[in-house]
Amino acid sequence: MRIDRQLNLLRRRWRDLGQSLAMYRYCGRAIALVWQTDRTLTLLLAGLTLLAGLLPALVAYLGKLIVDGVVLTAHSGLASDRWHTLSYLGMEAIVVILLSGGKQGLTLCQSLLRALLGQKVNVLILEKALTLDMAHFEDSEFYDKMVRARREASNRPLSLVSRTFGLVQDTLGLITYSGLLLHFSVWAVVILMGAAIPAFIAETRFAGEAFRLFRWRSPETRQQNYLEWLLSNESTATEVKLFQLGPMLLERYRNIFLNLYREDRELAMRRMFWSYVLGLLSTLAFYGAYTWIVLEAIAGRITLGDLTMYLVVFRQGQATFTSALAAIGGMYEDSLYLSNLYEFLEEAVPQPTGHATQGTLPGDGLRFEAVSFQYSGNPKPALQDVSFHLRPGEKLAIVGENGSGKTTLIKLLTRLYTPDSGRILLDGLDLQAWDIDQLQRRIGVIFQNFVRYQFTVGENIGTGDVTYLSDESRWESAAEKGNARPFIEEMPDGFSTQLGKWFKRGRELSGGQWQKIALSRAFMRSQADLLVLDEPTSAMDAEAEVRIFEQFRAMTQNQMAILISHRFSTVRMADQIIVLSDGRLTEQGTHEELLHARGRYAQLFALQAAGYQ
Repeated sequence: MRIDRQLNLLRRRWRDLGQSLAMYRYCGRAIALVWQTDRTLTLLLAGLTLLAGLLPALVAYLGKLIVDGVVLTAHSGLASDRWHTLSYLGMEAIVVILLSGGKQGLTLCQSLLRALLGQKVNVLILEKALTLDMAHFEDSEFYDKMVRARREASNRPLSLVSRTFGLVQDTLGLITYSGLLLHFSVWAVVILMGAAIPAFIAETRFAGEAFRLFRWRSPETRQQNYLEWLLSNESTATEVKLFQLGPMLLERYRNIFLNLYREDRELAMRRMFWSYVLGLLSTLAFYGAYTWIVLEAIAGRITLGDLTMYLVVFRQGQATFTSALAAIGGMYEDSLYLSNLYEFLEEAVPQPTGHATQGTLPGDGLRFEAVSFQYSGNPKPALQDVSFHLRPGEKLAIVGENGSGKTTLIKLLTRLYTPDSGRILLDGLDLQAWDIDQLQRRIGVIFQNFVRYQFTVGENIGTGDVTYLSDESRWESAAEKGNARPFIEEMPDGFSTQLGKWFKRGRELSGGQWQKIALSRAFMRSQADLLVLDEPTSAMDAEAEVRIFEQFRAMTQNQMAILISHRFSTVRMADQIIVLSDGRLTEQGTHEELLHARGRYAQLFALQAAGYQ
């Protein structure tokens, strides 16, 4: 049994070692990423690193020649010896100037690359985000993965590359220092390298612990960011102040910070303690070697210049070896964090398979055939066996209680999700066979929770069709159809008026005005043959709503339209009405047919009508 336990322990340690070594594979990927960012700066960084690695040993050797030259000149008094000593001094000054310039150049290259690389990595993350499905954005574990990628990955690639180049620099320095020390004793080289290893092992271990701590607490960090947003965002300020939520939210924010701080403090204190204790070994090794070299000089076995050089070489060599080991440990730590970036960037994304730009039955309109869908992690289906047919030019209204599946149906129609079963056809062709860009250009949508962009009025409308984002004539036409033009023309800068309060001279709109902007946004897609309006007038008064929908019907006579609304004064204007309940289609027909059927629709209509009597 003891042998089996020992074998298992050895296997685990071997596996852990393999995993640790595997982390260093990110070095090549990081270098490639930096190379792609700016090749000239990368080459400069590499060249200056080599320069910084070779010159320190040369400075130490020239220092030896200067000291020996001073001693020799003091005894001989010859002008030639004096000239040689001064020439060595001049050469050392030139080398020091080159070394100083190289270090400044390294700092400059790293500073410029840090800015460029941070931007590149953030763009890579955002480009990846654009390819993800809606299911990714509704998954808390995925959000944790994105937070981890964004928090550290913009700095870590350059840090990893800098440490890689720094390791090359330190290695070159160690080779030159070791070459000089070998003339004194091979044991001096052994002492130099051996004294730094315990501190390296401890630092690597603590780097792994810090990474695991960082990875485990992503949810708490996200919650802290959310509380910070609640306390500082203008869209939440009204409720936070009115309901006096500020102290409670701030207390939660503080508590999360204190919990995270306690973990950080405990790790930092242990890291500091062991770094100090193990660092004493390096100090003791240095002074042991110092004593040895001094005794050798006293005995006359080395010159005063040798004494000076060996002391400088041993001290700098020890610092360089410690730096090299720290670079290896730091590379491991950077690789751990960089794995978060590539874990996110390599997230599997289903590739769209459709390429069709037109249907097999032009003019057939839209068909749902036994469509069912269930959100991941939700035991209850959002839609079950839903079927209907919407012909060109017809207007369809969808009625149902909250949670009945109305918005889910729209998300399936716009291919934000894929049905679990059944088919959705447009012009006789399954939506999955359509080219996604071509399909979405044929659909104009306003969702109930539409985005209020902190852009100008015109750009807010223009986002409905990004191809014509800056087309003022289209803004005006869309605003006319959305009944937004009257209040836009009353604004000081018209369509150039900045909306929202985030930027200078921004102006806030009422809820109804924002909905008219969003409705205008849907009309930007003038070529769309299907318009989808999800509660588009919930913030408007009844008179404005009726006027908008009368205008809407007149302007969309040749287009299909799907309308979701809780107001039956609007719903009754549709050619067809379907009633959803718990994800099922329970009733379908015209307003008059559904009233005559005396089902759920008739009950809801009667309840709403009673409120106006």
